[in-house]
Amino acid sequence: MTYCVAVKLKAGLVFLSDSRTNAGLDQISTFRKMIVYEKPGDRFMCLLSAGNLSISQSVREILQVEQLNDHEGGEPITIWNAKSMFDAARVLGSAVRHVYNRDGESLKRAGVDFNVSMIFGGQVKGEGMRLFQVYSAGNFIEATSETPFFQIGESKYGKPVLDRVITPDTPLDEAAKCLLVSMDSTLKSNLSVGLPLDMAVYEANALKSDRITCIDDNNPYFQMVRRTWGQKLREVFDSIEHPTWDGSPTDVPLMCEGSGRSQPLRKISTPKDKLI
Repeated sequence: MTYCVAVKLKAGLVFLSDSRTNAGLDQISTFRKMIVYEKPGDRFMCLLSAGNLSISQSVREILQVEQLNDHEGGEPITIWNAKSMFDAARVLGSAVRHVYNRDGESLKRAGVDFNVSMIFGGQVKGEGMRLFQVYSAGNFIEATSETPFFQIGESKYGKPVLDRVITPDTPLDEAAKCLLVSMDSTLKSNLSVGLPLDMAVYEANALKSDRITCIDDNNPYFQMVRRTWGQKLREVFDSIEHPTWDGSPTDVPLMCEGSGRSQPLRKISTPKDKLI
């Protein structure tokens, strides 16, 4: 399995992915889930992938040569000459369908679902940044100010911190920190997600990035984030008062008052209920 997450902010884009794949308990491997397509001064694009590894690898290879022919006699559209991120996302969708048309039936006969999901974002010169989530059918949706981040793979463990922190106004470095905390929560709770991690931070309108890195278990900043997040969570938890039940003097409201609802059903044991 995997966990990939990307956010779109006013200040830029942040992408993060793990690198673990597994096909059973004894077949755990490391494969990169992130690839960056960059032409400095013209375009910056980043692709994250989850799902069947053979499918996602095929899509990534085909994407670099896939073409859309929208107008007869016109220049075919590729990710390298697309005038917008929307057109580049259409090329990606076409690459997904290309792999499905080529391999879908044989995979089905082998009992393998055509399972792939991707996050694709970036900026092309002349337009703003855009971020898309692409599905197995090649269709996609776009991030908005109300939904500024996408997750694929094992998303449930890392989502709560994103919901509480990420807004379009979040600074880039703060968002990068938040994504690492989100990843740490996932690593803590799911063995199918693992190090090393790939991270890319893109500043709006730069059309290139010098903040792309691989994070392994020896990375001092990530070690600090993991250690500090765990400690602070415990401190906050310990600072919350225990529940009270009997009305003894305390500033904490009684657990059993204030709900306005009846108690749960309860059966009281009587002598006739005892086994003979």
